[in-house]
Amino acid sequence: MAAASYLTRTLTLVLQRAAQEFPSVVLTGPRQSGKTTLVRRVFGESHRYASLDDPELREQARRDPRLFLERFAPPLILDEIQYAPSLLSYLKMEIDAQRAAMGRYILTGSQAFSLMQGVTESLAGRAAILRLLSLSLREAEGQPDAGAAWHDCLLSAAPSGAPGSAARIAQHILRGGFPELSVRGNLDAKLWHASYVSTYLERDVRSLRAVGDLGDFQRLLALLAARTGSLVNFEDLARDLGVTGKTVKAWVSVLEASGQVYVLRPFFENLGKRLVKRPKLYFQDTGTLSFLLGLNDADQVLSGMSAGPLFEAAVCGQLLRLFHHRGDSPGLSFWRTAAGHEVDFVLESGRRLIPIEAKVTATPTAAHARGIEEFQALFGERAEKGLLVCLCRERFPLTRTVDAVPFGSF
Repeated sequence: MAAASYLTRTLTLVLQRAAQEFPSVVLTGPRQSGKTTLVRRVFGESHRYASLDDPELREQARRDPRLFLERFAPPLILDEIQYAPSLLSYLKMEIDAQRAAMGRYILTGSQAFSLMQGVTESLAGRAAILRLLSLSLREAEGQPDAGAAWHDCLLSAAPSGAPGSAARIAQHILRGGFPELSVRGNLDAKLWHASYVSTYLERDVRSLRAVGDLGDFQRLLALLAARTGSLVNFEDLARDLGVTGKTVKAWVSVLEASGQVYVLRPFFENLGKRLVKRPKLYFQDTGTLSFLLGLNDADQVLSGMSAGPLFEAAVCGQLLRLFHHRGDSPGLSFWRTAAGHEVDFVLESGRRLIPIEAKVTATPTAAHARGIEEFQALFGERAEKGLLVCLCRERFPLTRTVDAVPFGSF
């Protein structure tokens, strides 16, 4: 694909609609995922712009929020709002003064937990909350499918027209979906990710949580990368690092808050059990994961010991983007029994359960669908047709109740 100066995002139409229906819109997501570019692309001609990354503006917003909001009157794009959370209560008063006016404030932030706490307290009912991750494979290929709902992309039996050969998919997984790497194909991805991780450690870790030894935190990143797709035992990680389990949990919460990892809970009918049983953890961008695993070329992505977990992480990332980039929230979990039956992902949509497996193969067989069929047998009518996501080129029935689906089709 030829390099482009801008890649259309699936979230664009949702963002425009949200600004027509809510007084404010809050867009969260990891650093460098394209939040600022997207909101300025959509609202740049109609809204003023101010970034709290600017130390002078940040200080004024904290010291004298009323004066700041007089200086930057709406309609306004306000970048990195988490740096001045006290501003949110003043935004609430401004919004309530003209409650019928829609789309007056477009807010972005890179630290979901601290930002969302302030939004929940101050802007409840006044803001649409959206999330932007790095590029999906379709976005990177210039095929955002912006008008398609998630179920049409995921469940449609129509020909998918899936983009990308196995080699192209491997390259996307290796480089990841951060827009700068996609539009500037000559960039050294390994150097870019090294700088990204370093910058992230310097900025987000220290602002979100007091970390005494950044070296220990970097080692945690490497340990989590090596355990991608496996059950996470915080005590084991703590023992390996020589810190407390409480510290490891706090550091993982930092990674989750800043959009670096996704914590996947096990599926149980009893919701309380999901919270106490061990989760799995996936890095949300496979480029970051590939860097932490020390992979240097695309040939290593689909072969070797890390190929299965890395492909599983890629499927998890595509599923998250399928929902978030259409303004929905994914109901994802995984299923595992004491007898060893397992399904990588269970998608909950109301009462419906859609079992999804990830297999790094271009020639799937019925044996690959065994876990899905066990799940379907257990949950009966609630279980929908299963999907086995792999490297096949077109969708086809693998068994009576499971379809093989190309990775790029969603």
